[in-house]
Amino acid sequence: MTKIAAVQITTGPDVEKNLQAVEEQVIHAAQQGAKIVALPEVFACYDSQKYLALGQKEMNALGNLRSCMSRWAKDNDVYLIGGTIPVLDPASSKVYPRCYFYNSQGEEQGYYDKIHLFDVDIADAQGRYRESDMFLSGDEIKVFPTPYGNVGLTICYDLRFPYVFDRLRKAGADIISVVAAFTEATGRAHWQPLLQARAIEQQCYILASNQWGQHDSKRRTYGHSMVISPWGEVLNLLPEGSGIACADIDLEEVKRIRREMPIANHQREL
Repeated sequence: MTKIAAVQITTGPDVEKNLQAVEEQVIHAAQQGAKIVALPEVFACYDSQKYLALGQKEMNALGNLRSCMSRWAKDNDVYLIGGTIPVLDPASSKVYPRCYFYNSQGEEQGYYDKIHLFDVDIADAQGRYRESDMFLSGDEIKVFPTPYGNVGLTICYDLRFPYVFDRLRKAGADIISVVAAFTEATGRAHWQPLLQARAIEQQCYILASNQWGQHDSKRRTYGHSMVISPWGEVLNLLPEGSGIACADIDLEEVKRIRREMPIANHQREL
């Protein structure tokens, strides 16, 4: 058995205050015995006016945010799924929403760039979301090995695209993380059902780390970070507030479910 944990916070305008809040939750997760910890999307900053300046500083591993993630992983002996931070692409003057993955020695193992950008209209105070105005999308899935299972990475809006999760499972993922800033309006309707569907379809653990609460005058996120079993059971859930959702996982359960119901073997090309 291994514990995994999803961090939930409310990112505000003060970057250093956000980093302090995240570090406290990573420490808490490690104290609970977690070996894999996921941070939510935009954990350091939820203000598009700051993304270019931050992204320029994070173009190399000495950037403040990347240095912090490395230190958190090493100091707490955890594999860290680094939510997202902006990383500048000088050619376009836009940033990648990038999720770094660190081993328990604090070494960067690689990163995943969000494939699906959130360009939608929602019936909330924000109304119009156009991530493509600021962000560049990635085009590669990523799975990282750990002693506790292979971890596939996704970010927020990716959750609505089952083929990404299917490809991650085929690439060997036992655990798939969803780091998010899922809005309250869409979250209330779809967050948990989609997470459970992805777990059931791919017969894997889902580690879902979401933002929660009021971030500014318009943006509000849903929270409900959780860990879901490969049978679709919610093993732990944090509905509101800052904290962690932490649960034990067992890779033998993944193997058993996939053996007894071999969905992957039954797939057909139509």
